[in-house]
Amino acid sequence: MSTPRTLALVATVLVLFVSGCGADYLDVNENPNAALRPPLDGLLASSSSATANNQFQVSNGHTANFVQYLASPNQANTDDIYLQVTSGGAWSNLYDTMTDLYDLIRFGEEDGLARHVAIAKVLMAANIGLVVDNWGDAPYSDAFTGQTLRPTYDSAEDLYATIFNLLDEAIAELPAAADAPPIRSGSDFVYDGNLELWRRAAYALRARYLNHLSETDQYDPAAVLSAVDNGFTGFAQDADVTDFTVRNPWAQVADNNANLLLGGWLSEQFVDALNGTTFDVADPRLPLLTNLNVDSLYVGTTNGAGRRGDGTEVLESYLVLEGALSAETSPLDIITYAELKFIEAEAALATSDQERANAAFTSGVTANMREIGVDSAGVTRYLTAAYGDDDIDRDDVFREKYAALFLSPETWVDARRYDYMYEDFTLARNAALPTFPLRLLYPATETDRNAANVPDVTMTDALFWDR
Repeated sequence: MSTPRTLALVATVLVLFVSGCGADYLDVNENPNAALRPPLDGLLASSSSATANNQFQVSNGHTANFVQYLASPNQANTDDIYLQVTSGGAWSNLYDTMTDLYDLIRFGEEDGLARHVAIAKVLMAANIGLVVDNWGDAPYSDAFTGQTLRPTYDSAEDLYATIFNLLDEAIAELPAAADAPPIRSGSDFVYDGNLELWRRAAYALRARYLNHLSETDQYDPAAVLSAVDNGFTGFAQDADVTDFTVRNPWAQVADNNANLLLGGWLSEQFVDALNGTTFDVADPRLPLLTNLNVDSLYVGTTNGAGRRGDGTEVLESYLVLEGALSAETSPLDIITYAELKFIEAEAALATSDQERANAAFTSGVTANMREIGVDSAGVTRYLTAAYGDDDIDRDDVFREKYAALFLSPETWVDARRYDYMYEDFTLARNAALPTFPLRLLYPATETDRNAANVPDVTMTDALFWDR
C-alpha cells in the first residue's frame, strides 16, 4: 500500500522531471551526455529510505545467519556454513546509496542547503560503517568523483576516522542548519526533517562506533558515555523507517515463506536462547516475534542442517506477518534507544560504574520489550526471574543485546567483539570454516573489475577492531 511519504517522493520526482523536460526539450544546444543535476529532496528521500533498507540487505544477506538469528531451510546453505560469502548485492546497494549521498552533500553545499548536507553526513556515516564492519578496507576517497574506474581502497582505520569526522561535522552543523531552506515534507523518511532528532541520532551513532573499539588501545569508554548522554532519551526517538513502497522487507520475507518461497526460518540458537532452553527462563518477546509449531512449541532450525520433515507440517518457527518486526509496517531500524542503553551499560562497566551499568541495562531491556508489545508486568517478571537483584556483568549485556537487536546487522559486530561466546553457541553444521567468520570476501564486481586494488583476505582475517 502506498503511504503519504511514498506518494510524496513519487510526486516530487515526477514534478521535477516533467518541469525539467518542458524547459529543456527544445534546447538543442544542451549536451545530451551531460549528467543531470538530481532533485535534492528526491536524493534525500531515496537515500534515507535506502539506508534503513541496507540494514535489511546486510542482515538478510548474511549476518542473520552468521549470528544464528535465522537458518536456512536447506542443508549446507552457503550463508549458513560460511562458504565463500561475498554478499555482492548488499555491497552494490550500499555504494548506490553512498553515491547518492555524495551528490547530496556536494550539491547541497553548493546550494546552501545545510539541512540536507548535515543529514546526508549522518546517513553517509551509517553506510560507511556497514561497509567497513562487513568487508574492512573499501573504496571511498576517490570512489564517487568519476575520475577513475578503479578506485583505490581506504584502510578500515581511515574509514572509521571518516565516520567520526562526518558525525562531528553533522553535530556541529545541525544547529545552524535550522536557518537553511527547509526540506520538502515527506522527503526525510527517518525524522521528516527534525534536526534535533538527527543530532541525537548522530551522537547515538558516534557512541556505537566508539564502542566498536572496545578491543583496541583506542577505546575510551568515557567518550562513549559522553556521546550516550547526548543521544536518544526514549525509544520514540529511534532512527528508523516505517514507510515502504509495499511493505517492510522482513514482512516480504514472511509473506514469501508463507507462499513457499522459503526464508525467514528462525535459528535453533535464537529460539533456544528465548524459549527457556538455554537460560531456564522464558522470554516474553518470543511469542511476539514468531509462531508456535504444530506441537505448540517454539522450535528453531539448526544452522547448516536444514529443515525438519518434508515441509507438509509446521514443525519449526518462522518470521510471520503478525510478528513485531516482520509486520507490513514494522519499523526498519538504523539505530535504536535500546541499543544505545546496552552500549551505555557496557561502557559503564568498563569505567567500574556498576550503578550506571545496572540502570542502563534495565532501561535497554525494558525499552525493547515495551516497544515490541510486552506489558510492564511482563517486563518486571522477566527481569526478576532472569536477574533478580544481582549486579549485571558484560555477559549479561551481550545476552540481552543479542535478544533486543534481533535481525540487526549490528549483532555481527558484537559477536566478533565477544568472540562468539554466547551461551551454547556452536558452529553451524557442515561449516566450511574451522572457526566463525570474521569478515566477508569482496564481491566479484570488485575482483573482476578492480583486482589490482582489492585486498587479499580470507573470511577468518580479523578486522582492525577485532583483536
